[in-house]
Amino acid sequence: MVNPTTEAQLDGILTSAQKASRAFAKTTVEERARLIDAVADALDAAADQLIPIAMEETHLPEGRLTGELKRTTFQLRLFSETIREGSCFDVRVDHADPDWPMGAPRPDLRRYLVPLGPVLVFAASNFPFAFSVAGGDTASALAAGNAVVLKAHHGHLKLSEKTGEVVKNALQAAGAPEGLFDVIYGTDSGRIAVQDPRIKAAGFTGSIPGGRALFDLAVSRPDPIPFYGELGSNNPVVVTKAAADSRSQEIVDGFVGSFTLGAGQFCTKPGTLLVPAGSGMEELLEAAEYPGAQKLLNERIASGYCDTLTELRDHSDVRVLREGSMDDAPTPTLLATTAEAVLNDPETLQKECFGPTSLVVAYDSEEQLLELLETFEGQLTATLFAEEDEDVSATVEILARKAGRVIWGQWPTGVSVTYAQQHGGPYPATTNDQSTSVGTAAIARFMRPVAYQGFPQQQLPDQLKDNPSAPIPQMVNGEKS
Repeated sequence: MVNPTTEAQLDGILTSAQKASRAFAKTTVEERARLIDAVADALDAAADQLIPIAMEETHLPEGRLTGELKRTTFQLRLFSETIREGSCFDVRVDHADPDWPMGAPRPDLRRYLVPLGPVLVFAASNFPFAFSVAGGDTASALAAGNAVVLKAHHGHLKLSEKTGEVVKNALQAAGAPEGLFDVIYGTDSGRIAVQDPRIKAAGFTGSIPGGRALFDLAVSRPDPIPFYGELGSNNPVVVTKAAADSRSQEIVDGFVGSFTLGAGQFCTKPGTLLVPAGSGMEELLEAAEYPGAQKLLNERIASGYCDTLTELRDHSDVRVLREGSMDDAPTPTLLATTAEAVLNDPETLQKECFGPTSLVVAYDSEEQLLELLETFEGQLTATLFAEEDEDVSATVEILARKAGRVIWGQWPTGVSVTYAQQHGGPYPATTNDQSTSVGTAAIARFMRPVAYQGFPQQQLPDQLKDNPSAPIPQMVNGEKS
């Protein structure tokens, strides 16, 4: 059994993290990248120990967990490559210019991004590797040059303890500052830590109520800190009449596979499918084949799933297309309603149901579809199935306002770790739609800009010198070097 972190233990961890963060910020980019690679290597080497624990605690299959661990170590190595290349530090050099057209001389200015300080990361339940102890928030915070204090998720405590041990041992063996990474346990420890002045930023993936409560604590501190929370998303999918006419069966098959993937426990699960009334897609969905029962991640998620599903299914304007079970290993449920019903009660009928359930909404016209889309809150993703020769510009414009990632003719489940990825969106999808929690742009969340004015070369940080010892890209006088 893993015991909650005591206040005395937490105080020691935060003090060590503060010291380690200051030391780590002074290391070279190459040294930082080397430590991150060491963590990735250690996790790969420990796969035979980690995956059985994950299977026991999360009910996820071996193949899924093996792929997720590979994604986790790939992510770490991609971030180490990114900081070695250096563009993420956004180095800008403006040489002094006595003839600057503003009307006054321009001083010598040099600006780049520096680490914020210790980052508090709240692990997610649904990705016990990729969004947990050594997941994306941890990787991006370390890449930015910060210490990490990881609040373990109650749904996989033994795995968190073991993964944390692997990470800490790897960092120690590679020569990292003591306290650069540590794991804390218990709801109270997370609540206390997010308010502690030694913590300078936080990342969170989880429910809207839990994330909002922590966000409120983070921004109401005497010294408010950035809180990057991923909270909830319904990920609507729009099918136009032309698309329904040309490839209904293909879309139905893809939809069933997407909303039931991982028992519907993906934050990008398509929770609403908007189809033309009379298109025949509801009949195809009724006749479709669905996967069998699969246990949900933990009892709390199973209980929440049953509560939300019951509320949706019992709504007076909802009918059941495919009846599933609601025990600890549920089978998929598919519900149906009309656009008019959603317009009358968007709060209930657009609620995220985390598990293998989705809602099919029939709309009568393009005008009604556009009206309906305007009622959606912020989303991580929005998907459009249309034909290339259709004018869907009005639909795309609304979807781009509502979501962080707009998808053409593909399914939202599956978030590639890459350079241009955007995993974030307007509230309540996230608490900050200016950032992403997946992809290399995530590093910028845990840095802040500092400009040096008029400094002699020998007094500048190496990255800002005219001839740095370890060159990284610079923008010099407005032009890329």
